[in-house]
Amino acid sequence: QVQLVESGGGLVQAGGSLRLSCVASGRTFSSYVWFRQAPGKEGEFVAAISWSGGSTRYADSVKGRFTISRDNAKNTVYLQMNSLKPEDTAVYYCAARRFGLVATKEYEYDSWGQGTQVTVSS
Repeated sequence: QVQLVESGGGLVQAGGSLRLSCVASGRTFSSYVWFRQAPGKEGEFVAAISWSGGSTRYADSVKGRFTISRDNAKNTVYLQMNSLKPEDTAVYYCAARRFGLVATKEYEYDSWGQGTQVTVSS
């Protein structure tokens, strides 16, 4: 059974940090991505990483503040979020694809986690 399980969300003050984790099981994946969805808004690409970790992509809104990484031995991908802002408040979803390079569109990923809430207070 393919499963992605996120953790690490929570409530933090503006300027603070959180690290999200996504543990995969049931399959190996070529690339992972983090999306987020704020209330009343469409889903937004945040960051993506290739199998080797050598290729990463970030949304302009998080460049320089967020870092995506992965530990293949642990089947885990991380999202280190620093200098958080209230506009980062959203449910963060981990997704993965079995084949292919990093991508930024939701439809390109076929395995999804349940999401973890991140709330940044001002």
